[in-house]
Amino acid sequence: MKIERRLMNSLVEWKNSSTRKPLILRGVRQCGKTWLLQEFGQRYFESTAYFNFENQEELADFFEREIDPERILINLGVMAGIHIEAHKTLVIFDEIQNCPKALNSLKYFCEQKREYAIVAAGSLLGITLSAQIGFPVGKVNFLDLNPCSFAEYLAAVAPQLAEYCHGINTVEPLPQPFCSKLETYLRDYIALGGMPETLGNYLDDTNFAVAEQTLTEIVNAYELDFSKHAPSKDIPKLLLLWQAIPECLARENAKFMYGEVRPGARAKDLEDALRWLQESGLVNKINNVKTPQLPLSAYEERRNFKLYLSDTGVLRKLAKLPSSVVIANKDIFGEFKGRLIENFVQQELKTLEFDPICYWTSAAAAEVDFVIQHNETIVPVEVKSGLNLHSRSLHVYRERYKPALSIRCSLQNLKFDDGLLNIPLYLIDELPRLMALL
Repeated sequence: MKIERRLMNSLVEWKNSSTRKPLILRGVRQCGKTWLLQEFGQRYFESTAYFNFENQEELADFFEREIDPERILINLGVMAGIHIEAHKTLVIFDEIQNCPKALNSLKYFCEQKREYAIVAAGSLLGITLSAQIGFPVGKVNFLDLNPCSFAEYLAAVAPQLAEYCHGINTVEPLPQPFCSKLETYLRDYIALGGMPETLGNYLDDTNFAVAEQTLTEIVNAYELDFSKHAPSKDIPKLLLLWQAIPECLARENAKFMYGEVRPGARAKDLEDALRWLQESGLVNKINNVKTPQLPLSAYEERRNFKLYLSDTGVLRKLAKLPSSVVIANKDIFGEFKGRLIENFVQQELKTLEFDPICYWTSAAAAEVDFVIQHNETIVPVEVKSGLNLHSRSLHVYRERYKPALSIRCSLQNLKFDDGLLNIPLYLIDELPRLMALL
């Protein structure tokens, strides 16, 4: 079963835009970029011309000489046996990071042939773009595809329940039978993660063994990328850093410390490897702020940070935590010190395009899991994964800064009281809409 991706709406907006430029779709490996683009072409264009620069190395020859967009399109059309027409054909350049000259050619398509719909994607495109010399800024549009959100999974597994959640227009408790069902689906999602292939395989036959195997293959593919694409000097450090993330998160203070990856290691020893993981989309770096003021980006302390993975299923697999612990254990959220749930909330906030996402600490050791910038306000977000909802840290933050709105993500029912919005973990995707109702 394929899961409907909401980014499809953004692709349609791009198609219909009068100022459309060639589009670069970024996203971590296995998050569904190829399927989404091919589905987009099938639904909204008369034809699709698909070219993969990893499987078809000979494509690079078309970009070696002086770049003439019209000649390139004619040659590609002949090779694919298709007539590429302006406005009617979607041209997909997949794994374009394997051909830097093709990536650079996008500026010529922008300047000379903007009537053609050109989309580029790639598994490690973030790394390629960071290293690209002279890449034409302002000549392309960008979209980012994340792993499937819980709401996208829910729409596939329980469409009526998903529609109900999306239609909530008052901040009041949900009926308990709905809460129980939503919690069950949430447990499954956190164990599985948001990789479309993993979710699709599970939805096809509800077999967790198949999903586990898929996750294993995804983690193996990530680690294979280290040896295939990273600088050789960084490969051992990448593996050490990658495998240390669950251990760092498991500590009571999840602040990342280079010395725990390798004894005696300092930032200069591992920062290149960390940057590679970030630019590949595998790792999200959440910086500390001690002064939560606008703009948050001006107060980030980039030397103090936490690392989360792009997907809860990958984190669980890397931590060697059995799926049964998440699915069947009554107090699931007490396992792994609740870090899986923090990772889930961080994923959802990123998908909702909150930027930046930080965390707050005080000198007295109080800590709020996340702080986000929403319009003209700074909003603290506390994650409570267990049954105890008391939060001294959030209390300290609220006493000190008097925020107009604070958020607690937990399994408690939806409610708003004295400036505190308690949003159930399974409703986080509705957060911007619920905040607008207050």
